[in-house]
Amino acid sequence: MPPAGLTRFNTADGGTARAALHEVCASRAWGERMLARRPYATTDALFAASDAAMAELTAADLAEAMAGHPPIGRPKPGDPTSRREQSGMAGASDALKAEMLELNLAYQEKFGHVFLICASGRTGEQMRDAVRNRIDNTPEQEREIVRAELGKINRIRLTRIAEHAEGDAA
Repeated sequence: MPPAGLTRFNTADGGTARAALHEVCASRAWGERMLARRPYATTDALFAASDAAMAELTAADLAEAMAGHPPIGRPKPGDPTSRREQSGMAGASDALKAEMLELNLAYQEKFGHVFLICASGRTGEQMRDAVRNRIDNTPEQEREIVRAELGKINRIRLTRIAEHAEGDAA
């Protein structure tokens, strides 16, 4: 039997389910593919569908998905998901925050989008090292890394939907 949150997602009206999926990933194409595959018998089936939908995204779809993510070190004000996912930067020194800002800007200048990484569980130093390592990638290499990182973020966020019990704070 699916977890309560997954059952609720499976039976939600299209607008409610679409809104929940948009909170997971800002790509409309990904969300529509996920909606079309409902209902999901298990969380693993939900993950498999997400991975398949992510693999099908075009460069424009990926850009739309990335537009929903704030730069590392600058979570969206008032957004608990953004704050939670970037908690590794919360206790970072002013010097590290300044360095991340510089690296984010250099990365964005080169690739035309924010540096995207699954930040959950990573320290500020690990995220800094990742952007340093990735800034020399080609746009094609980086697009596939971003696709994989988005997939990881989506799984974390989908888990919250699947496991969310009625009355719990998501």
